[in-house]
Formats: sequence, structure tokens, C-alpha cells
Amino acid sequence: MDRIALGGDDGESWEIARRLVRARLQAESLTAYPGTRPQTLAAGYASQEAAIGLWPSQVAGWKVGRIPDEWLARMGEERLVGPIFVDAIQQATDAEAARFEVIDGGFAAVEAEFVFRLGADAPPNKYEWSDAEAAALVDALMVGVELAGSPMAMINAWGPAVVVSDFGNNAGLVLGPAIPDWRRQTEDALLCETFIDDRSVGTGRASSISGGTLAALRFALARCARRGRPLKAGQLVSTGAATGIHDIHAGQRARVEFAGIGTIHCVAVPAQPRNGT
Repeated sequence: MDRIALGGDDGESWEIARRLVRARLQAESLTAYPGTRPQTLAAGYASQEAAIGLWPSQVAGWKVGRIPDEWLARMGEERLVGPIFVDAIQQATDAEAARFEVIDGGFAAVEAEFVFRLGADAPPNKYEWSDAEAAALVDALMVGVELAGSPMAMINAWGPAVVVSDFGNNAGLVLGPAIPDWRRQTEDALLCETFIDDRSVGTGRASSISGGTLAALRFALARCARRGRPLKAGQLVSTGAATGIHDIHAGQRARVEFAGIGTIHCVAVPAQPRNGT
């Protein structure tokens, strides 16, 4: 748990987590938040921690998201993190599109991402990082697509603390190829473009991420250490939406082109309840 007080009532945080996890597992949308909406990041992380404990998979990494400008003063941080689970990671292939299960009546979007894979464990009590220190832990920088998803269609409108409480609005990650010799690349040169049903919906580059990809990694290293979850070798850190957040619905297809690196395809399909739920 967070070494800085998480905030919120433990019983209420657990009950919110139970309802959010149940909705995801049963592929059911939620038209109202299942409890009192958290007003602070600490309260949101309390529910996220409880939900991680209830989810039937292990954490394989973390997504990093930028908190919108209008929320910065109230939240006190410029980014947030959410878990990416082992069973929600797919490898991109040329043979077939990755599947994105979307909950009818919930939220679903695709985001072009640059994804770090760590090659070494982070020290457990280190809360401040330089770019050079963070980069020294990295084994590879890959391209990817975050599958953003939630049972709640209004998750983003309800604010960052609500986003945090529901796994940071993450529903999975599609991993593409590693970027050759990434340490010698400029982030301006790492270009990407997102298409929905063959229509371009956004362009960007690694430098489109506020502060750059290493700023997102530094945040994840510090934030996760503060909550008693220091990053480990092999874990992934998805650094933020490089072309924007692009809504998608069941039946639609997405394509993200990373210039000179590769293309990732995915198809949105209706989510189905998991067996045993």
C-alpha cells in the first residue's frame, strides 16, 4: 500500500473496487459510479489497490496518463498510473488484428503509445529520478497501443480520481516491435498516426507526450515506489497517448502506424462475461 496515506475509508474503497471488478468481469456497464466518487488521487489509489487484489491476474506493468490541465491544481500531480495485467497484453502480428473487447455502454478508446521495458529492478525507496537514471533501467523501447476501457462511459468526465480508481481506465496493451537503437533517436523523429476504419484521427510523435517519454517513466518509478510497488525487471511502462485518445466501438477497426518501425492493427469486439463470474 502507499507509504503516503491513501485516503478514504478502507471499507468503502474495497466495496467500490468489488463493484468495479465485478462489472468488468461480467462485461456490464455502469451508468453511475458504484459509491461515493473519489475526490482525491489518494482515495482513487485506495480503490485501485483493492481492485488489484481482487483481479484474477498479475500486474505486468503500468500505464501512465496525463491529467488534464483543468484538474492539475485540484489533483496535485500531473500524471496518474494504472495497472496493466499479464492476461491483457497481446503481441502485435502481421497475421491478424489484436482483439479489443469493449463493454457495451462503457468507455473504449485506442491510444498510440511508446512503451518501455525495464531490464533491472528499481530501488524500492527511491522517489526522485533523473532522465539518465531512469533510462539506465531500460532494456527496450517498443511501440504499442493502449486499449483504454472501463464499464463507465463517463469515466473521464468524472475526473482523474475516478480514472485512477478503475485501473487508470486501462483494458489492455498491444505490443509492437522494439525501436532499434532508441537511445540515439530524437523523440521528434518517432512519428505515429492513428486510423479508425481507415480514417486518420490523429498524428503525433514521442515528443507529443508532455515532457517526453522519460518524464512519464520517471513519474511511474516514483509513484509506484511511493505506494510500495517499485518497478521490476521485465515490467512495462506505457508512457501516454501520443496521437490523442480515440473512441472506438464494437465492429470498428483501428490501425496505428509508427513510421519506419511497424503497424499495429486491432479490432473492437463485444466483451463477454468471463467464465465463473
